Amino acid sequence: MRLGLTLILMTLGRAALACGTPVCLVDPEALQLTRIITFDDTRSSQGPGYLVPDLLVLEGAIFGERFAGQVIAPVGDHDQVDGAALPPLTVMPGDKGQNLSVVFMQGNNVLNGYGVAGYPKRHAQGEGAMAFLFDDDQSALSFQLRGGEEGTARAVFLRRDGQVIMSMDLPPAGEHAFGFIRATGIADIAGVVITNTDPQGLALDNVRFGKNPELS
Repeated sequence: MRLGLTLILMTLGRAALACGTPVCLVDPEALQLTRIITFDDTRSSQGPGYLVPDLLVLEGAIFGERFAGQVIAPVGDHDQVDGAALPPLTVMPGDKGQNLSVVFMQGNNVLNGYGVAGYPKRHAQGEGAMAFLFDDDQSALSFQLRGGEEGTARAVFLRRDGQVIMSMDLPPAGEHAFGFIRATGIADIAGVVITNTDPQGLALDNVRFGKNPELS
C-alpha cells in the first residue's frame, strides 16, 4: 500500500511540476482525497430546485455566490465575477433569487447557481456564479460539474488573504469531474469561484478535499 501511495505521489509531483502553472489540472481519481460534500443531505426539490436564500453552510465548507469585494458583471444570462476579494476571504450570497438552489437530479442532489434572470426561471438555472470557502486551506481538491452541454467553465482559486492563486479555463463541460493540485504542494487554497457560459448552465456536485496525510 505504501509503495502504491508513493508511486501516486511521484506521478502527481511530476505532473504538477510539468504543468508549469500554480494550480495543475490532474486526474481526480489519483488525488486520494479523504472528504467529500455531496449535497445529498441538503433539502432539495426537482425542477428549479429548493431555493437557498442565504449561505449554505456544510461540514468543511460554506457555499455562496462570490466573495466580499467581488461584484457580479453579467454576460447575457450568465454571471461573471469581477473585482478583487477582500481579506480575510469571506463568502457572500447572491441577491434575492440570484443565489443558489439544490436540485434533485438523476437520483442525487446537485447545487445550482442562479443567474440574473432569477429563480425560478429555467434560463437562469445553472448560469449563476458559485463560490465556496473551505474551513481549512487545501493543497488539492476536486469537484464534478453536472448537466453541461460542452460549454465553457472557469475556476478561480484564492488564498485566505483574497489574493488570486490562479484562474483556470476548464475543458468543455459535461458530466465531468476535475482534479486540482498546487504545483508547489503548499496548502493555501482557501476558496474557489466557478462561473460558466454553458448553453444549459452547470451544476456542482461531489466536492472532494482533505489530502491523504500519506501524500502530504
